[in-house]
Amino acid sequence: ISLICLSHIPPHLLLSHLLNLPFTHSSSSLALSISLIYINECQTIVEACQGEMKCFNHYGGYLCLPRSASVISAPEPSSQSVAILPVESNEAFSPCPVGYDAQGEGCVDMDECVLDLHDCQPSQQCVNTVGTYSCQCPDGYSKIGIECVDIDECRYRYCQHRCVNVPGSFSCECEPGFQLAGNNRSCVDVNECEMGAPCQQKCYNTYGTFLCRCEPGYELGPDGHSCNDVDECSYSSYMCQFQCVNDPGRFSCICPEGYQLQGTRLCQDVNECETDIDQCGEGQTCINIHGGYQCTDSNRCREPYVLTRALLSDNRCVCPVIKPECRDLPFSIVHRYMSITSERSVPSDIFQIQATRIYPGVYNTFRIRSGDHNGEFYIRQMNNFSAVLVLDRAVTGPIEYTLDLEMVSVNPLISYQTSSALRLSVFVGPYTF
Repeated sequence: ISLICLSHIPPHLLLSHLLNLPFTHSSSSLALSISLIYINECQTIVEACQGEMKCFNHYGGYLCLPRSASVISAPEPSSQSVAILPVESNEAFSPCPVGYDAQGEGCVDMDECVLDLHDCQPSQQCVNTVGTYSCQCPDGYSKIGIECVDIDECRYRYCQHRCVNVPGSFSCECEPGFQLAGNNRSCVDVNECEMGAPCQQKCYNTYGTFLCRCEPGYELGPDGHSCNDVDECSYSSYMCQFQCVNDPGRFSCICPEGYQLQGTRLCQDVNECETDIDQCGEGQTCINIHGGYQCTDSNRCREPYVLTRALLSDNRCVCPVIKPECRDLPFSIVHRYMSITSERSVPSDIFQIQATRIYPGVYNTFRIRSGDHNGEFYIRQMNNFSAVLVLDRAVTGPIEYTLDLEMVSVNPLISYQTSSALRLSVFVGPYTF
């Protein structure tokens, strides 16, 4: 602070200096016969002081002093008789230092910011202090020279993800799937599943995103959100043994009439004869076949054969030797029944024939006597007392074959020959199961 003190100038010289008049010293008294006109150059001269200088008016002129300068007037001397000119009160001769105003007998701080007596730049903020003031930059700005320049906070990596600089401040932004934490800088994962994620069925939250999943039997759509039914039946023709029925989210297998579902995919023949759902009448026998049943007469002996009462349980028919027509026919016929599936792999052994009695010196041969019109079957003899009926061609049902399988017995020692037959009814089911 610069202080300009006027006390060292004698009052008569000070007055002469201020009035810019010649001075005549008289030991007896000071006599002035002049007319004074007061002019305040600080008010009448436009921009009397330039730059950082401040105008201080006084009688007869003005001073350009730094704004921080304080002018202190000397007290009135008591030993000299000097003409005191009435002057107007102005800041050049204020009894208080610069930055203070006189109030009563004391000085109080002057608020230069309120009185607009500061020289702060438009980008700065005036802050009043005791006796003076200071020019400060707002938050988010730094002072470079006399100007306030925005601070780019993003250079200091205040944000976890993205930083956006704005004048005087900055803001943090998070990547999709995250949200700002309470400190407005860190990013925390968003649980989209609890915030209405567009998953149609199942939602799984992951770090920064989420995943949609579907229930079994559905597949995720191209949008990654919706679930579409899976048509399992279109995947393979082997999903079900008979027929596959697609349902929302699942599939089911059904079986044809005469079959029941075994497990979830296989079809098993229903034995109508054991479940008492057949409608065979009295004197008939129920024969179970694939996909249904057959009712046959309990006595299937046809002329010239007669049912042997002693062998009722064996269902054996005998052709009496006393009948001439029996001479070229097998002595006995036994009825048997069997059922096979369609399109069975071939060659396939389907039935075994075996002699019930073995006589010494007797040779047995086996053959298909009748019923094999298209050559679907043949006999493979295994030994002297047994043979196997072989399916030679694949057959498709439903169809029924009646085969007479004959065993011819010969004893060359006694020139004896006889034969017996097994009448086999082969039912071919309509399906491959």
